[in-house]
Amino acid sequence: MAAHVEVWGWSVFNGQHSFKASPKECSHKCSSTVLSMSLSWKKHSSILPCLEKSSFVGYNSTSSIVQKKEFGSIVKVLSPKIGSSVPPPSFMINNLELLDGWDDEYNGIIIDPQSLPSIPNAFASSLRASLSNWKLKGKKGIWLKIPQEQAHLVPIAIQEGFNYHHAEPGYVMLTQWIANEACTLPASPSHQVGIAAFVINYKREILAVKEKCPCSCSGVWKLPTGYIDKSEEIFTGAVREVKEETGVETAFLEMVAFRHAQFVAFEKSDLMFVCMLKPLSFEITVDQKEIQDAKWITIDELVGQPFYAEDPMAKKVIEICMETYESRYNGFIAHQLTSKFDGKLSYLYYKELNNTSVII
Repeated sequence: MAAHVEVWGWSVFNGQHSFKASPKECSHKCSSTVLSMSLSWKKHSSILPCLEKSSFVGYNSTSSIVQKKEFGSIVKVLSPKIGSSVPPPSFMINNLELLDGWDDEYNGIIIDPQSLPSIPNAFASSLRASLSNWKLKGKKGIWLKIPQEQAHLVPIAIQEGFNYHHAEPGYVMLTQWIANEACTLPASPSHQVGIAAFVINYKREILAVKEKCPCSCSGVWKLPTGYIDKSEEIFTGAVREVKEETGVETAFLEMVAFRHAQFVAFEKSDLMFVCMLKPLSFEITVDQKEIQDAKWITIDELVGQPFYAEDPMAKKVIEICMETYESRYNGFIAHQLTSKFDGKLSYLYYKELNNTSVII
């Protein structure tokens, strides 16, 4: 007997993508294999053959079985639930549209963010099928970068087992470890990098600033400090910060010390590099948006403040800088070298070596 068949696409609202075949169009029988191959969770462009009463058996753990009784026959149609954590059966994976991606160096997958469907139901089906496919292939860590304009896909990915890794302006990065072994994915970025700039003029006066923010050093004359921008070298960041805050042009000389602190801003670790800079100009122009004030100050006026008597580290930094200025201490110079690690030029900071060759 011919049956009226209605196939439901994967949708938040059942029946959003459906079609109906007339009895005349469904004039012959089909097996469950034919039907399973036709269920690709998309709107179908062709007509399925008619179904007999028991031609298809769905799996209730991840789907709703929609029963349609028309022309005397019952047709069962699989309607997957987005929130389910159980992947589709293996015989269906090949018929689902998988997400594009490429292998990383550790037998993982980096999903191509350009391949993400914008429609939530299409994304859910493709993601679940892709995860099942990658598990069958023995993949380990999965990286999923979701652009800001597709942020509505994040809750779906979380439901499918992904976790937040890090976020940057324009995207959020999610990861999932699918191997049956201890996770070896690297943690999210844990450090922020800053500088402190020591600038001393020919009068032995030090360039000092007063911060505008209500921090522990508020109202104290101190060295200019700031954070390094993304993809910025440490020494160029020091030169930039001094220029932005005080208007004084400088040139990098050497790095004399660094401090490593834990649980600073946003509970991140903090690296601060102390840089000696040579002044190329002396006129100060205060940036009121950045700082409260700036001036050239004597060493006695600087370290004579109560703050330095109560802060041994800040006092030691000034002491090291003065020893460097008077040529009794040498810091690290920036040397540009090529590394096979990435094949690019980068800076290695170290003290000048003797001319004697050392064979390692």
